[in-house]
Amino acid sequence: MSKAINNSAPTDSEVVFGILNNSETILKRLYTAYFPMILQLIINNNGTADDAKDVYQEAIIVLYNKVKSGKFELSSKLKTFLYSVCRKLWLKRLNQMSRYAGDIKDFEEHVPAEEDVDLHTERDMQFTRMKGALELLGEPCKTIIEDFYIHDQSMQEICEKFGYTNADNAKTQKYKCLQRLKKLFFQQP
Repeated sequence: MSKAINNSAPTDSEVVFGILNNSETILKRLYTAYFPMILQLIINNNGTADDAKDVYQEAIIVLYNKVKSGKFELSSKLKTFLYSVCRKLWLKRLNQMSRYAGDIKDFEEHVPAEEDVDLHTERDMQFTRMKGALELLGEPCKTIIEDFYIHDQSMQEICEKFGYTNADNAKTQKYKCLQRLKKLFFQQP
């Protein structure tokens, strides 16, 4: 009796472990889990199902090679990584085929797919560091920074929320909080 293949999306760590252990089952699950997303991307951008298969296969090879070489770190979702690689590969192919009518420079066509993924990975690591710095920042600074930069609250709203005498005082506090946040961000390894 053969073991049934689990068709659910494997976890990111399962994929990395599976690649390192040459698991065909994990590669099959990976292929079926995210292919519909890539198919939609390619179809919506002047491609065919065959194009989507080719691009997705190339992206899985990029992932496979990065994991096997030890250069892949789980700093972002695997789904995001694959989407980014597929998008870059497809834009490069569209540029080569001259089917894309838009300004391909907007998509940094001269950056190889692996470099784009490295940039994406670096940005994810910086976001993780920033999140850690925000956690270390403490209150009320953490909330002031989040309210202003993430929740788009005005200085007047922040002033009222925290009971400052005027918006200028709240702005001064925000500035001090930003300086502390920068210091914490750059002190992290």
